[in-house]
Parts: sequence; C-alpha cells; structure tokens
Amino acid sequence: MYQFNVRVYGLLINDRNEILISDEQEYGIRFAKFPGGGLEYGEGLIDGLKREFVEECNTEIEVVSHFYTTDFYVKSAFNDSQIISVYYLVKNITALNLVFKTLPFDFDGEGDVLQSFRWIDMAKLQESDVTFPIDQHVVKLLTNNI
Repeated sequence: MYQFNVRVYGLLINDRNEILISDEQEYGIRFAKFPGGGLEYGEGLIDGLKREFVEECNTEIEVVSHFYTTDFYVKSAFNDSQIISVYYLVKNITALNLVFKTLPFDFDGEGDVLQSFRWIDMAKLQESDVTFPIDQHVVKLLTNNI
C-alpha cells in the first residue's frame, strides 16, 4: 500500500519584505523549511496550517491565498511515504513573540527536537536557504515573482 504524507506550509512575509524560515533539528537531522507541517487525520488544510502556526510560532494566522501545491514526485526524507505539500501565503493576526536569529540553526538549549526562526530578505532568498526539494522549488517560484 502506498502512503501519502500531506504537508501544509505558510509563507509569511513581513512589512520589510522578509520571509520567515524555521530552522529545526530532530533526532540529529538539521533542516530549514517554511513554518508548517503534517496534516492530521480529519483536518482540513487551512485548519492544519493554523494549528501548526499556533504550535510552532505561538501565533494565529490568516490565510491570504493559495500559492502552490506539489506537482512532482517527492519521497519523504524520513520514511517511504510520498510527500504532497500545499503552500499558502499567510499573515499573522496576533503578534509574533519569537526570538529571531540571524544565523541558521542557532538553537537555544539542548534536546532531541530544537527549533529557531529567522527572517530572510526576499531579494536575497536562495534555494540553498531551505533543505527540502519542494521548498526549494517554492523558493524558485517566489524569486521569479519578485
């Protein structure tokens, strides 16, 4: 049986035209991505994205518009599932009370699961700023639309 892994991500761009990136480490694997994550069973895409932003960023968001849905095959980096990712342009409707870093993977504390956030100027955004192939494709789409 084939497994599909549906993921939903938010592209949050601030007033300074910077996009929010989440640097994460889970069980020794480091990766940079857009905020968001896996859809839970019984959950709609937008509800899942709102939940992820509350869990990861402790903020509430509003979805502005759909940006992109995966249209090519990608195998998960973590298991044998096929990844389907949906990206939305979002804006925060409550304050972002996060500590923003300037360097990638600048984590506070220790543990199996670590996370930090940073802003990247849209004019300087590159595919290498994110880890996964679908995110890299989204960066290409974002930078072609500037």
